[in-house]
Amino acid sequence: MHETTREIIPGIKRAQAREIELLAPARNADFGMAAIEHGADAVYIGGPSFGARADAGNALPDIERLARHAHRFNARVLIALNTILRDDELETARRLVWQCWEAGADALIVQDMGLLELDLPPIQLHASTQCDIRTPEKARFLESVGFSRLVLARELSLAQIHAIATQTTAELEFFIHGALCVSYSGQCYLSYAHTGRSANRGDCSQACRLPYTLTDTSGTTLRSGKHLLSLKDNDQRANLRPLIEAGIRSFKIEGRLKDLAYVKNITACYRQQLDAIIDAGEGWRRASSGRCAFFFTPQPEKTFNRGATDYFVNKRHADIGAFDSPKFTGEPIGHITRLGQAYFEVQSSVSLHNGDGLSFPTPDGELGELTGLRINLAEPIEGAPGHYRLTPGGRLPASLRVGAPVHRNLDYEFERLLEKKSAERRLSLNLSFAETPEGFALRLTDERGICAEARLTHAKETAQHPERATTAVREALGRLGNTIYTAAAIDIDWETHTKPRFIPAAALNTLRRQGIEALDTARQAAYTRPPHHAARTPPLPYPADTLSYLGNVYNAKARAFYEKHGVRLIEPAYECRQEKGEVSLMVTKHCVRYSLQLCPRQVKGLRPDPLILLNGKERLILCFDCGPCEMHVIGRLRKNRALRLSPQTAAVK
Repeated sequence: MHETTREIIPGIKRAQAREIELLAPARNADFGMAAIEHGADAVYIGGPSFGARADAGNALPDIERLARHAHRFNARVLIALNTILRDDELETARRLVWQCWEAGADALIVQDMGLLELDLPPIQLHASTQCDIRTPEKARFLESVGFSRLVLARELSLAQIHAIATQTTAELEFFIHGALCVSYSGQCYLSYAHTGRSANRGDCSQACRLPYTLTDTSGTTLRSGKHLLSLKDNDQRANLRPLIEAGIRSFKIEGRLKDLAYVKNITACYRQQLDAIIDAGEGWRRASSGRCAFFFTPQPEKTFNRGATDYFVNKRHADIGAFDSPKFTGEPIGHITRLGQAYFEVQSSVSLHNGDGLSFPTPDGELGELTGLRINLAEPIEGAPGHYRLTPGGRLPASLRVGAPVHRNLDYEFERLLEKKSAERRLSLNLSFAETPEGFALRLTDERGICAEARLTHAKETAQHPERATTAVREALGRLGNTIYTAAAIDIDWETHTKPRFIPAAALNTLRRQGIEALDTARQAAYTRPPHHAARTPPLPYPADTLSYLGNVYNAKARAFYEKHGVRLIEPAYECRQEKGEVSLMVTKHCVRYSLQLCPRQVKGLRPDPLILLNGKERLILCFDCGPCEMHVIGRLRKNRALRLSPQTAAVK
């Protein structure tokens, strides 16, 4: 007979110094848990409503389930509540924040300053990228009113990021991968002006991805049918170390509407990239616990993207646009060599498989209207390495031509890998086994120093085979396969005056199980949510004393907030429909003139005269402000366009 007892030893608080966080998107709780399994230190997810993605709401029980899983790895759950709110929605939003807090959420991502005027729980506040944070003055102000983290504008350079970092002690977050909004976030009203769907309310119609004809003011066509406001996707893999040196501490992946394969693939890729920097021994550490083992090789080019750009992090580039197509063209693999009745042949630089998806350009050689198909049967051609006969599921598209380039935008074998269990995350433990006067004890210490102990009351019997006995103890204690732990070291300490003891396997299994339960309890008790930072007294004044419609003031509480901080003249948000004439519907760092080699800085003698974008009946004027090197997309509010409520917003009214 034997008896075990458990002892919980207080853990340590989560350290803050020199931590690097990988922040991944979560469409839902299951996606969030997968992101954590693939190395995310934190995930951001929408709550039941007001999450800036009309189709990405999540129920409170799912938030709670995700938080429980995340906290096991010291990972965090950030709630995106970053839409602008009407007056009649503020109380619903306030209750929702409390409910998310009670469900275990760690922080709240906010755009609407009216929320700061409400009775909120002590949840940490993060200023959304929709707050348009581009200057040290704006950053200092937001820190002074209670924001612990600032999500910087995507358009910033390393020098601008560093300038902000030197002027604030708030954590700085930056988008490192995924789709790019062409407008400064929070400064886009094109969707609302044309469709009544507000981007600041989470319901963007993505007018920036449409094809446009570009003319000068005299009507001369400069480009036709191009997606001139559509950008390539953000890809900062080459800039992670410089971004760290500039002051970024949270590295954010875009994609709350992306599929699970994207979340797994991109999260795993950046986990490996950041781990390489951390493991170089420069004093950085992961913001959460555990190491990941991946059962696939991350390849970002295989999941949805529009091409890659590092945007303005280093300098302005002319080739940041996805002008030919806003779709996923895929990786170039070869060209068509022959067309048959129901098949075609290609010469490919990669192995092709049944189920692959291919895309082809239009007959004129452009990619604006892609032709795509799935391959039912991919047959290597004997005696011709790299050549395949491909049979699609239906008729061959009429647009296929011999010599046309071929892209693969669906690698079926890669997708199948990601449909399975594709990663495993475990925490390292040191286990120490020793004799006690009453029997034996097992002490477990995790990688952050949190400890627990289990004791076994058992008669002491000298083992007949000492070496075998020690091996049996080590093997029994190391069987952690059905837990989130792995044994980094197992130390066995027999009393110096005795030989190894014989202990039945069942007793050792019980001791190990009780020790793991005690450690789970200790780690749960040791987890602390990040602290809420109170507003400075007195807070800094807002950097300007006037706010135009670009300030997105949509409710009385937001107006009161800015008045309290020294703003004298406050115009209502664009969604209040008081801007009747032509105004800036977008403010962008992207410049069509520069991208098309029509910039006065590129071609001597050119002038930055306005240009016109046409799409059907829609007409937009492009004006160029060469001082800050910005472009304004000018248009007017169309008649009879009312703000469309998202399903989540309508449900909580």
